[in-house]
Amino acid sequence: MVEGTKLKTDENAVAGVIGQLVLPFAHTPRFAVGDFVFSASNAAARSWVLGPTPWPERRLALWGAAGTGKTHMLEIWARVHDAVLLHGGSLSHAHVTALFAARATGVPVMAMAVDQADECRDERALLHLLNTAREQRIALLLGGRTPPARWPVALPDLASRLRATMAVAIRQPGDGLLRVLLLRLLAERQIVVSQPVVEWLLRRLPRTARAMQDAVDRLDHAALACARPITRGFAARVLADMLVDTMSPAGSSPGD
Repeated sequence: MVEGTKLKTDENAVAGVIGQLVLPFAHTPRFAVGDFVFSASNAAARSWVLGPTPWPERRLALWGAAGTGKTHMLEIWARVHDAVLLHGGSLSHAHVTALFAARATGVPVMAMAVDQADECRDERALLHLLNTAREQRIALLLGGRTPPARWPVALPDLASRLRATMAVAIRQPGDGLLRVLLLRLLAERQIVVSQPVVEWLLRRLPRTARAMQDAVDRLDHAALACARPITRGFAARVLADMLVDTMSPAGSSPGD
């Protein structure tokens, strides 16, 4: 059990509490339209996913690295089009068959989205989904970390369908968007961090959206476990294996 009343400032104490469970509830990201940050890195994807241009065969794949906003954009598109939102990791042939059977007897569904479609292990299910959506003229949006032509599939027919699917990428965010992302992640968890510490994190964390997410998760967990504010020295110890450069600038205190 974590002793939240004792301040633990040495490196071993910080490392010891990071792996302990201190949060009663998991953080749930917000996927509202107003929370999506528009930038040059996602402009092409926005144009295709949220714009008026029709997709070839009503099918589109959105791909990019973790944390770049794929799930957020899929959620927005699904809400706008009243689409059925599925997850690739839990997709099965029986699931897809039941879904279309229910659709035949209920209110017609004209749009479907599959987040993390590249994690689908039931290739027959994904092939059935692509074929039936095409036959019934259902708009289908797929999300994954790589273009569908590069997904490791064994079924020749599925490989052919995936190669024929138009794909658009979300690129890694630039510095401006990384700053907005870091501030938003901190705000969502109600973490108070001084501006100098924010600037220090932006200089030393890897330049990826996933790194910002992982860093905030770890800082949130460790700060609650230690019951102490997030200073630069504290962040340096918690994120030591992530930082590009953990050295403090000359003449400054590591606890600033």
